[in-house]
Amino acid sequence: MALMNLFKQIKNLSASRGYWLLYIVGSLSLLAAALFFQFVRDEQPCLMCIQVRLLISLLIFVSIAGLLFRHNRVMSIVTHLSAVLVFAGLSERSYMLLGTERGFVFADCGFSLGLPSWFAIEEWLPWLYRVETSCGYTPEVIFGITMAEALMVLSVLFLLFSLFVFIASLARLRSAE
Repeated sequence: MALMNLFKQIKNLSASRGYWLLYIVGSLSLLAAALFFQFVRDEQPCLMCIQVRLLISLLIFVSIAGLLFRHNRVMSIVTHLSAVLVFAGLSERSYMLLGTERGFVFADCGFSLGLPSWFAIEEWLPWLYRVETSCGYTPEVIFGITMAEALMVLSVLFLLFSLFVFIASLARLRSAE
């Protein structure tokens, strides 16, 4: 019974403003933290760090769409699925970043984002998206926890959370028919 009650709460959460606002505020906070480390603590971003920033920025746009279209059943499913995919990508990039830092992944980490010329975001917003250093380590965030470790844990937790909410939104769609 408690499990059904929890599922019902998650189902209600899938259509709430608070869910999408959490992702918007959380994403903006992560970008602010990245800029704090870059400009205050002088920790320059590597290629994978910029890719993480791009995924977090994408999550902001997905969350805004989710907030605006939360009452549209089809668009709600699309935005929930998009959030799951963004968190899957974020988990993969976080794993690669952690693996590079710890030495269990040997990744080629250059200075080019490899984006098409029509999407030259590193030229449009260089203070946010320009690669400044090669990969190898991430700074300590707090209590000996590195940025890569924190990102790995956060991205997996939010991947699981958004996956549960996506499943609940599908159930909500079925019950509305």
